[in-house]
Amino acid sequence: MSQVSAEFVATRIAILTVSSRRGEDDDTAGHWLRDAAEESGHHVVAKAIVKENRYAIRAQVSAWIASDDVQVVLVNGGTGFTEGDQTPEALLPLFDREIEGFGEVFRMLSFEEIGTSTLQSRALAGMANHTLIFAMPGSPKACRTAWEHIIAPQLDARTRPCNFHSHMKP
Repeated sequence: MSQVSAEFVATRIAILTVSSRRGEDDDTAGHWLRDAAEESGHHVVAKAIVKENRYAIRAQVSAWIASDDVQVVLVNGGTGFTEGDQTPEALLPLFDREIEGFGEVFRMLSFEEIGTSTLQSRALAGMANHTLIFAMPGSPKACRTAWEHIIAPQLDARTRPCNFHSHMKP
């Protein structure tokens, strides 16, 4: 595992959009995450869209967890409170360790933007096979909040006093 660095170190990221309505042409949140990650200097090594089905979500994320090519998985969509929202149920069994603070901080920031509606966000994160997994709502605004305020700083090896860089697979 790497140590805290004085230099930026790019990570290898996979992006998963969970939606029964969106395709590649109108995957606004997935495209926003891809562009933001690349503009930050990271490498997007995979991108996919799956239906709101816990087994399809789990299968795709499991493949990326097992891959040496993926260090971080960004999941957008399926974190709400409707019957079709299956992302938390898909991901929780995969986690070796949950990162509880991600959901807490996301909802705190989101409260400033959408008020008490943030109660219905089940954003979550965890680590599996030294792969970071962040799941957030599927709106571009929610993805921007999560990326800019939480994920990007924690993927940056220069962030002090700590970041997740040393916990990821090499």
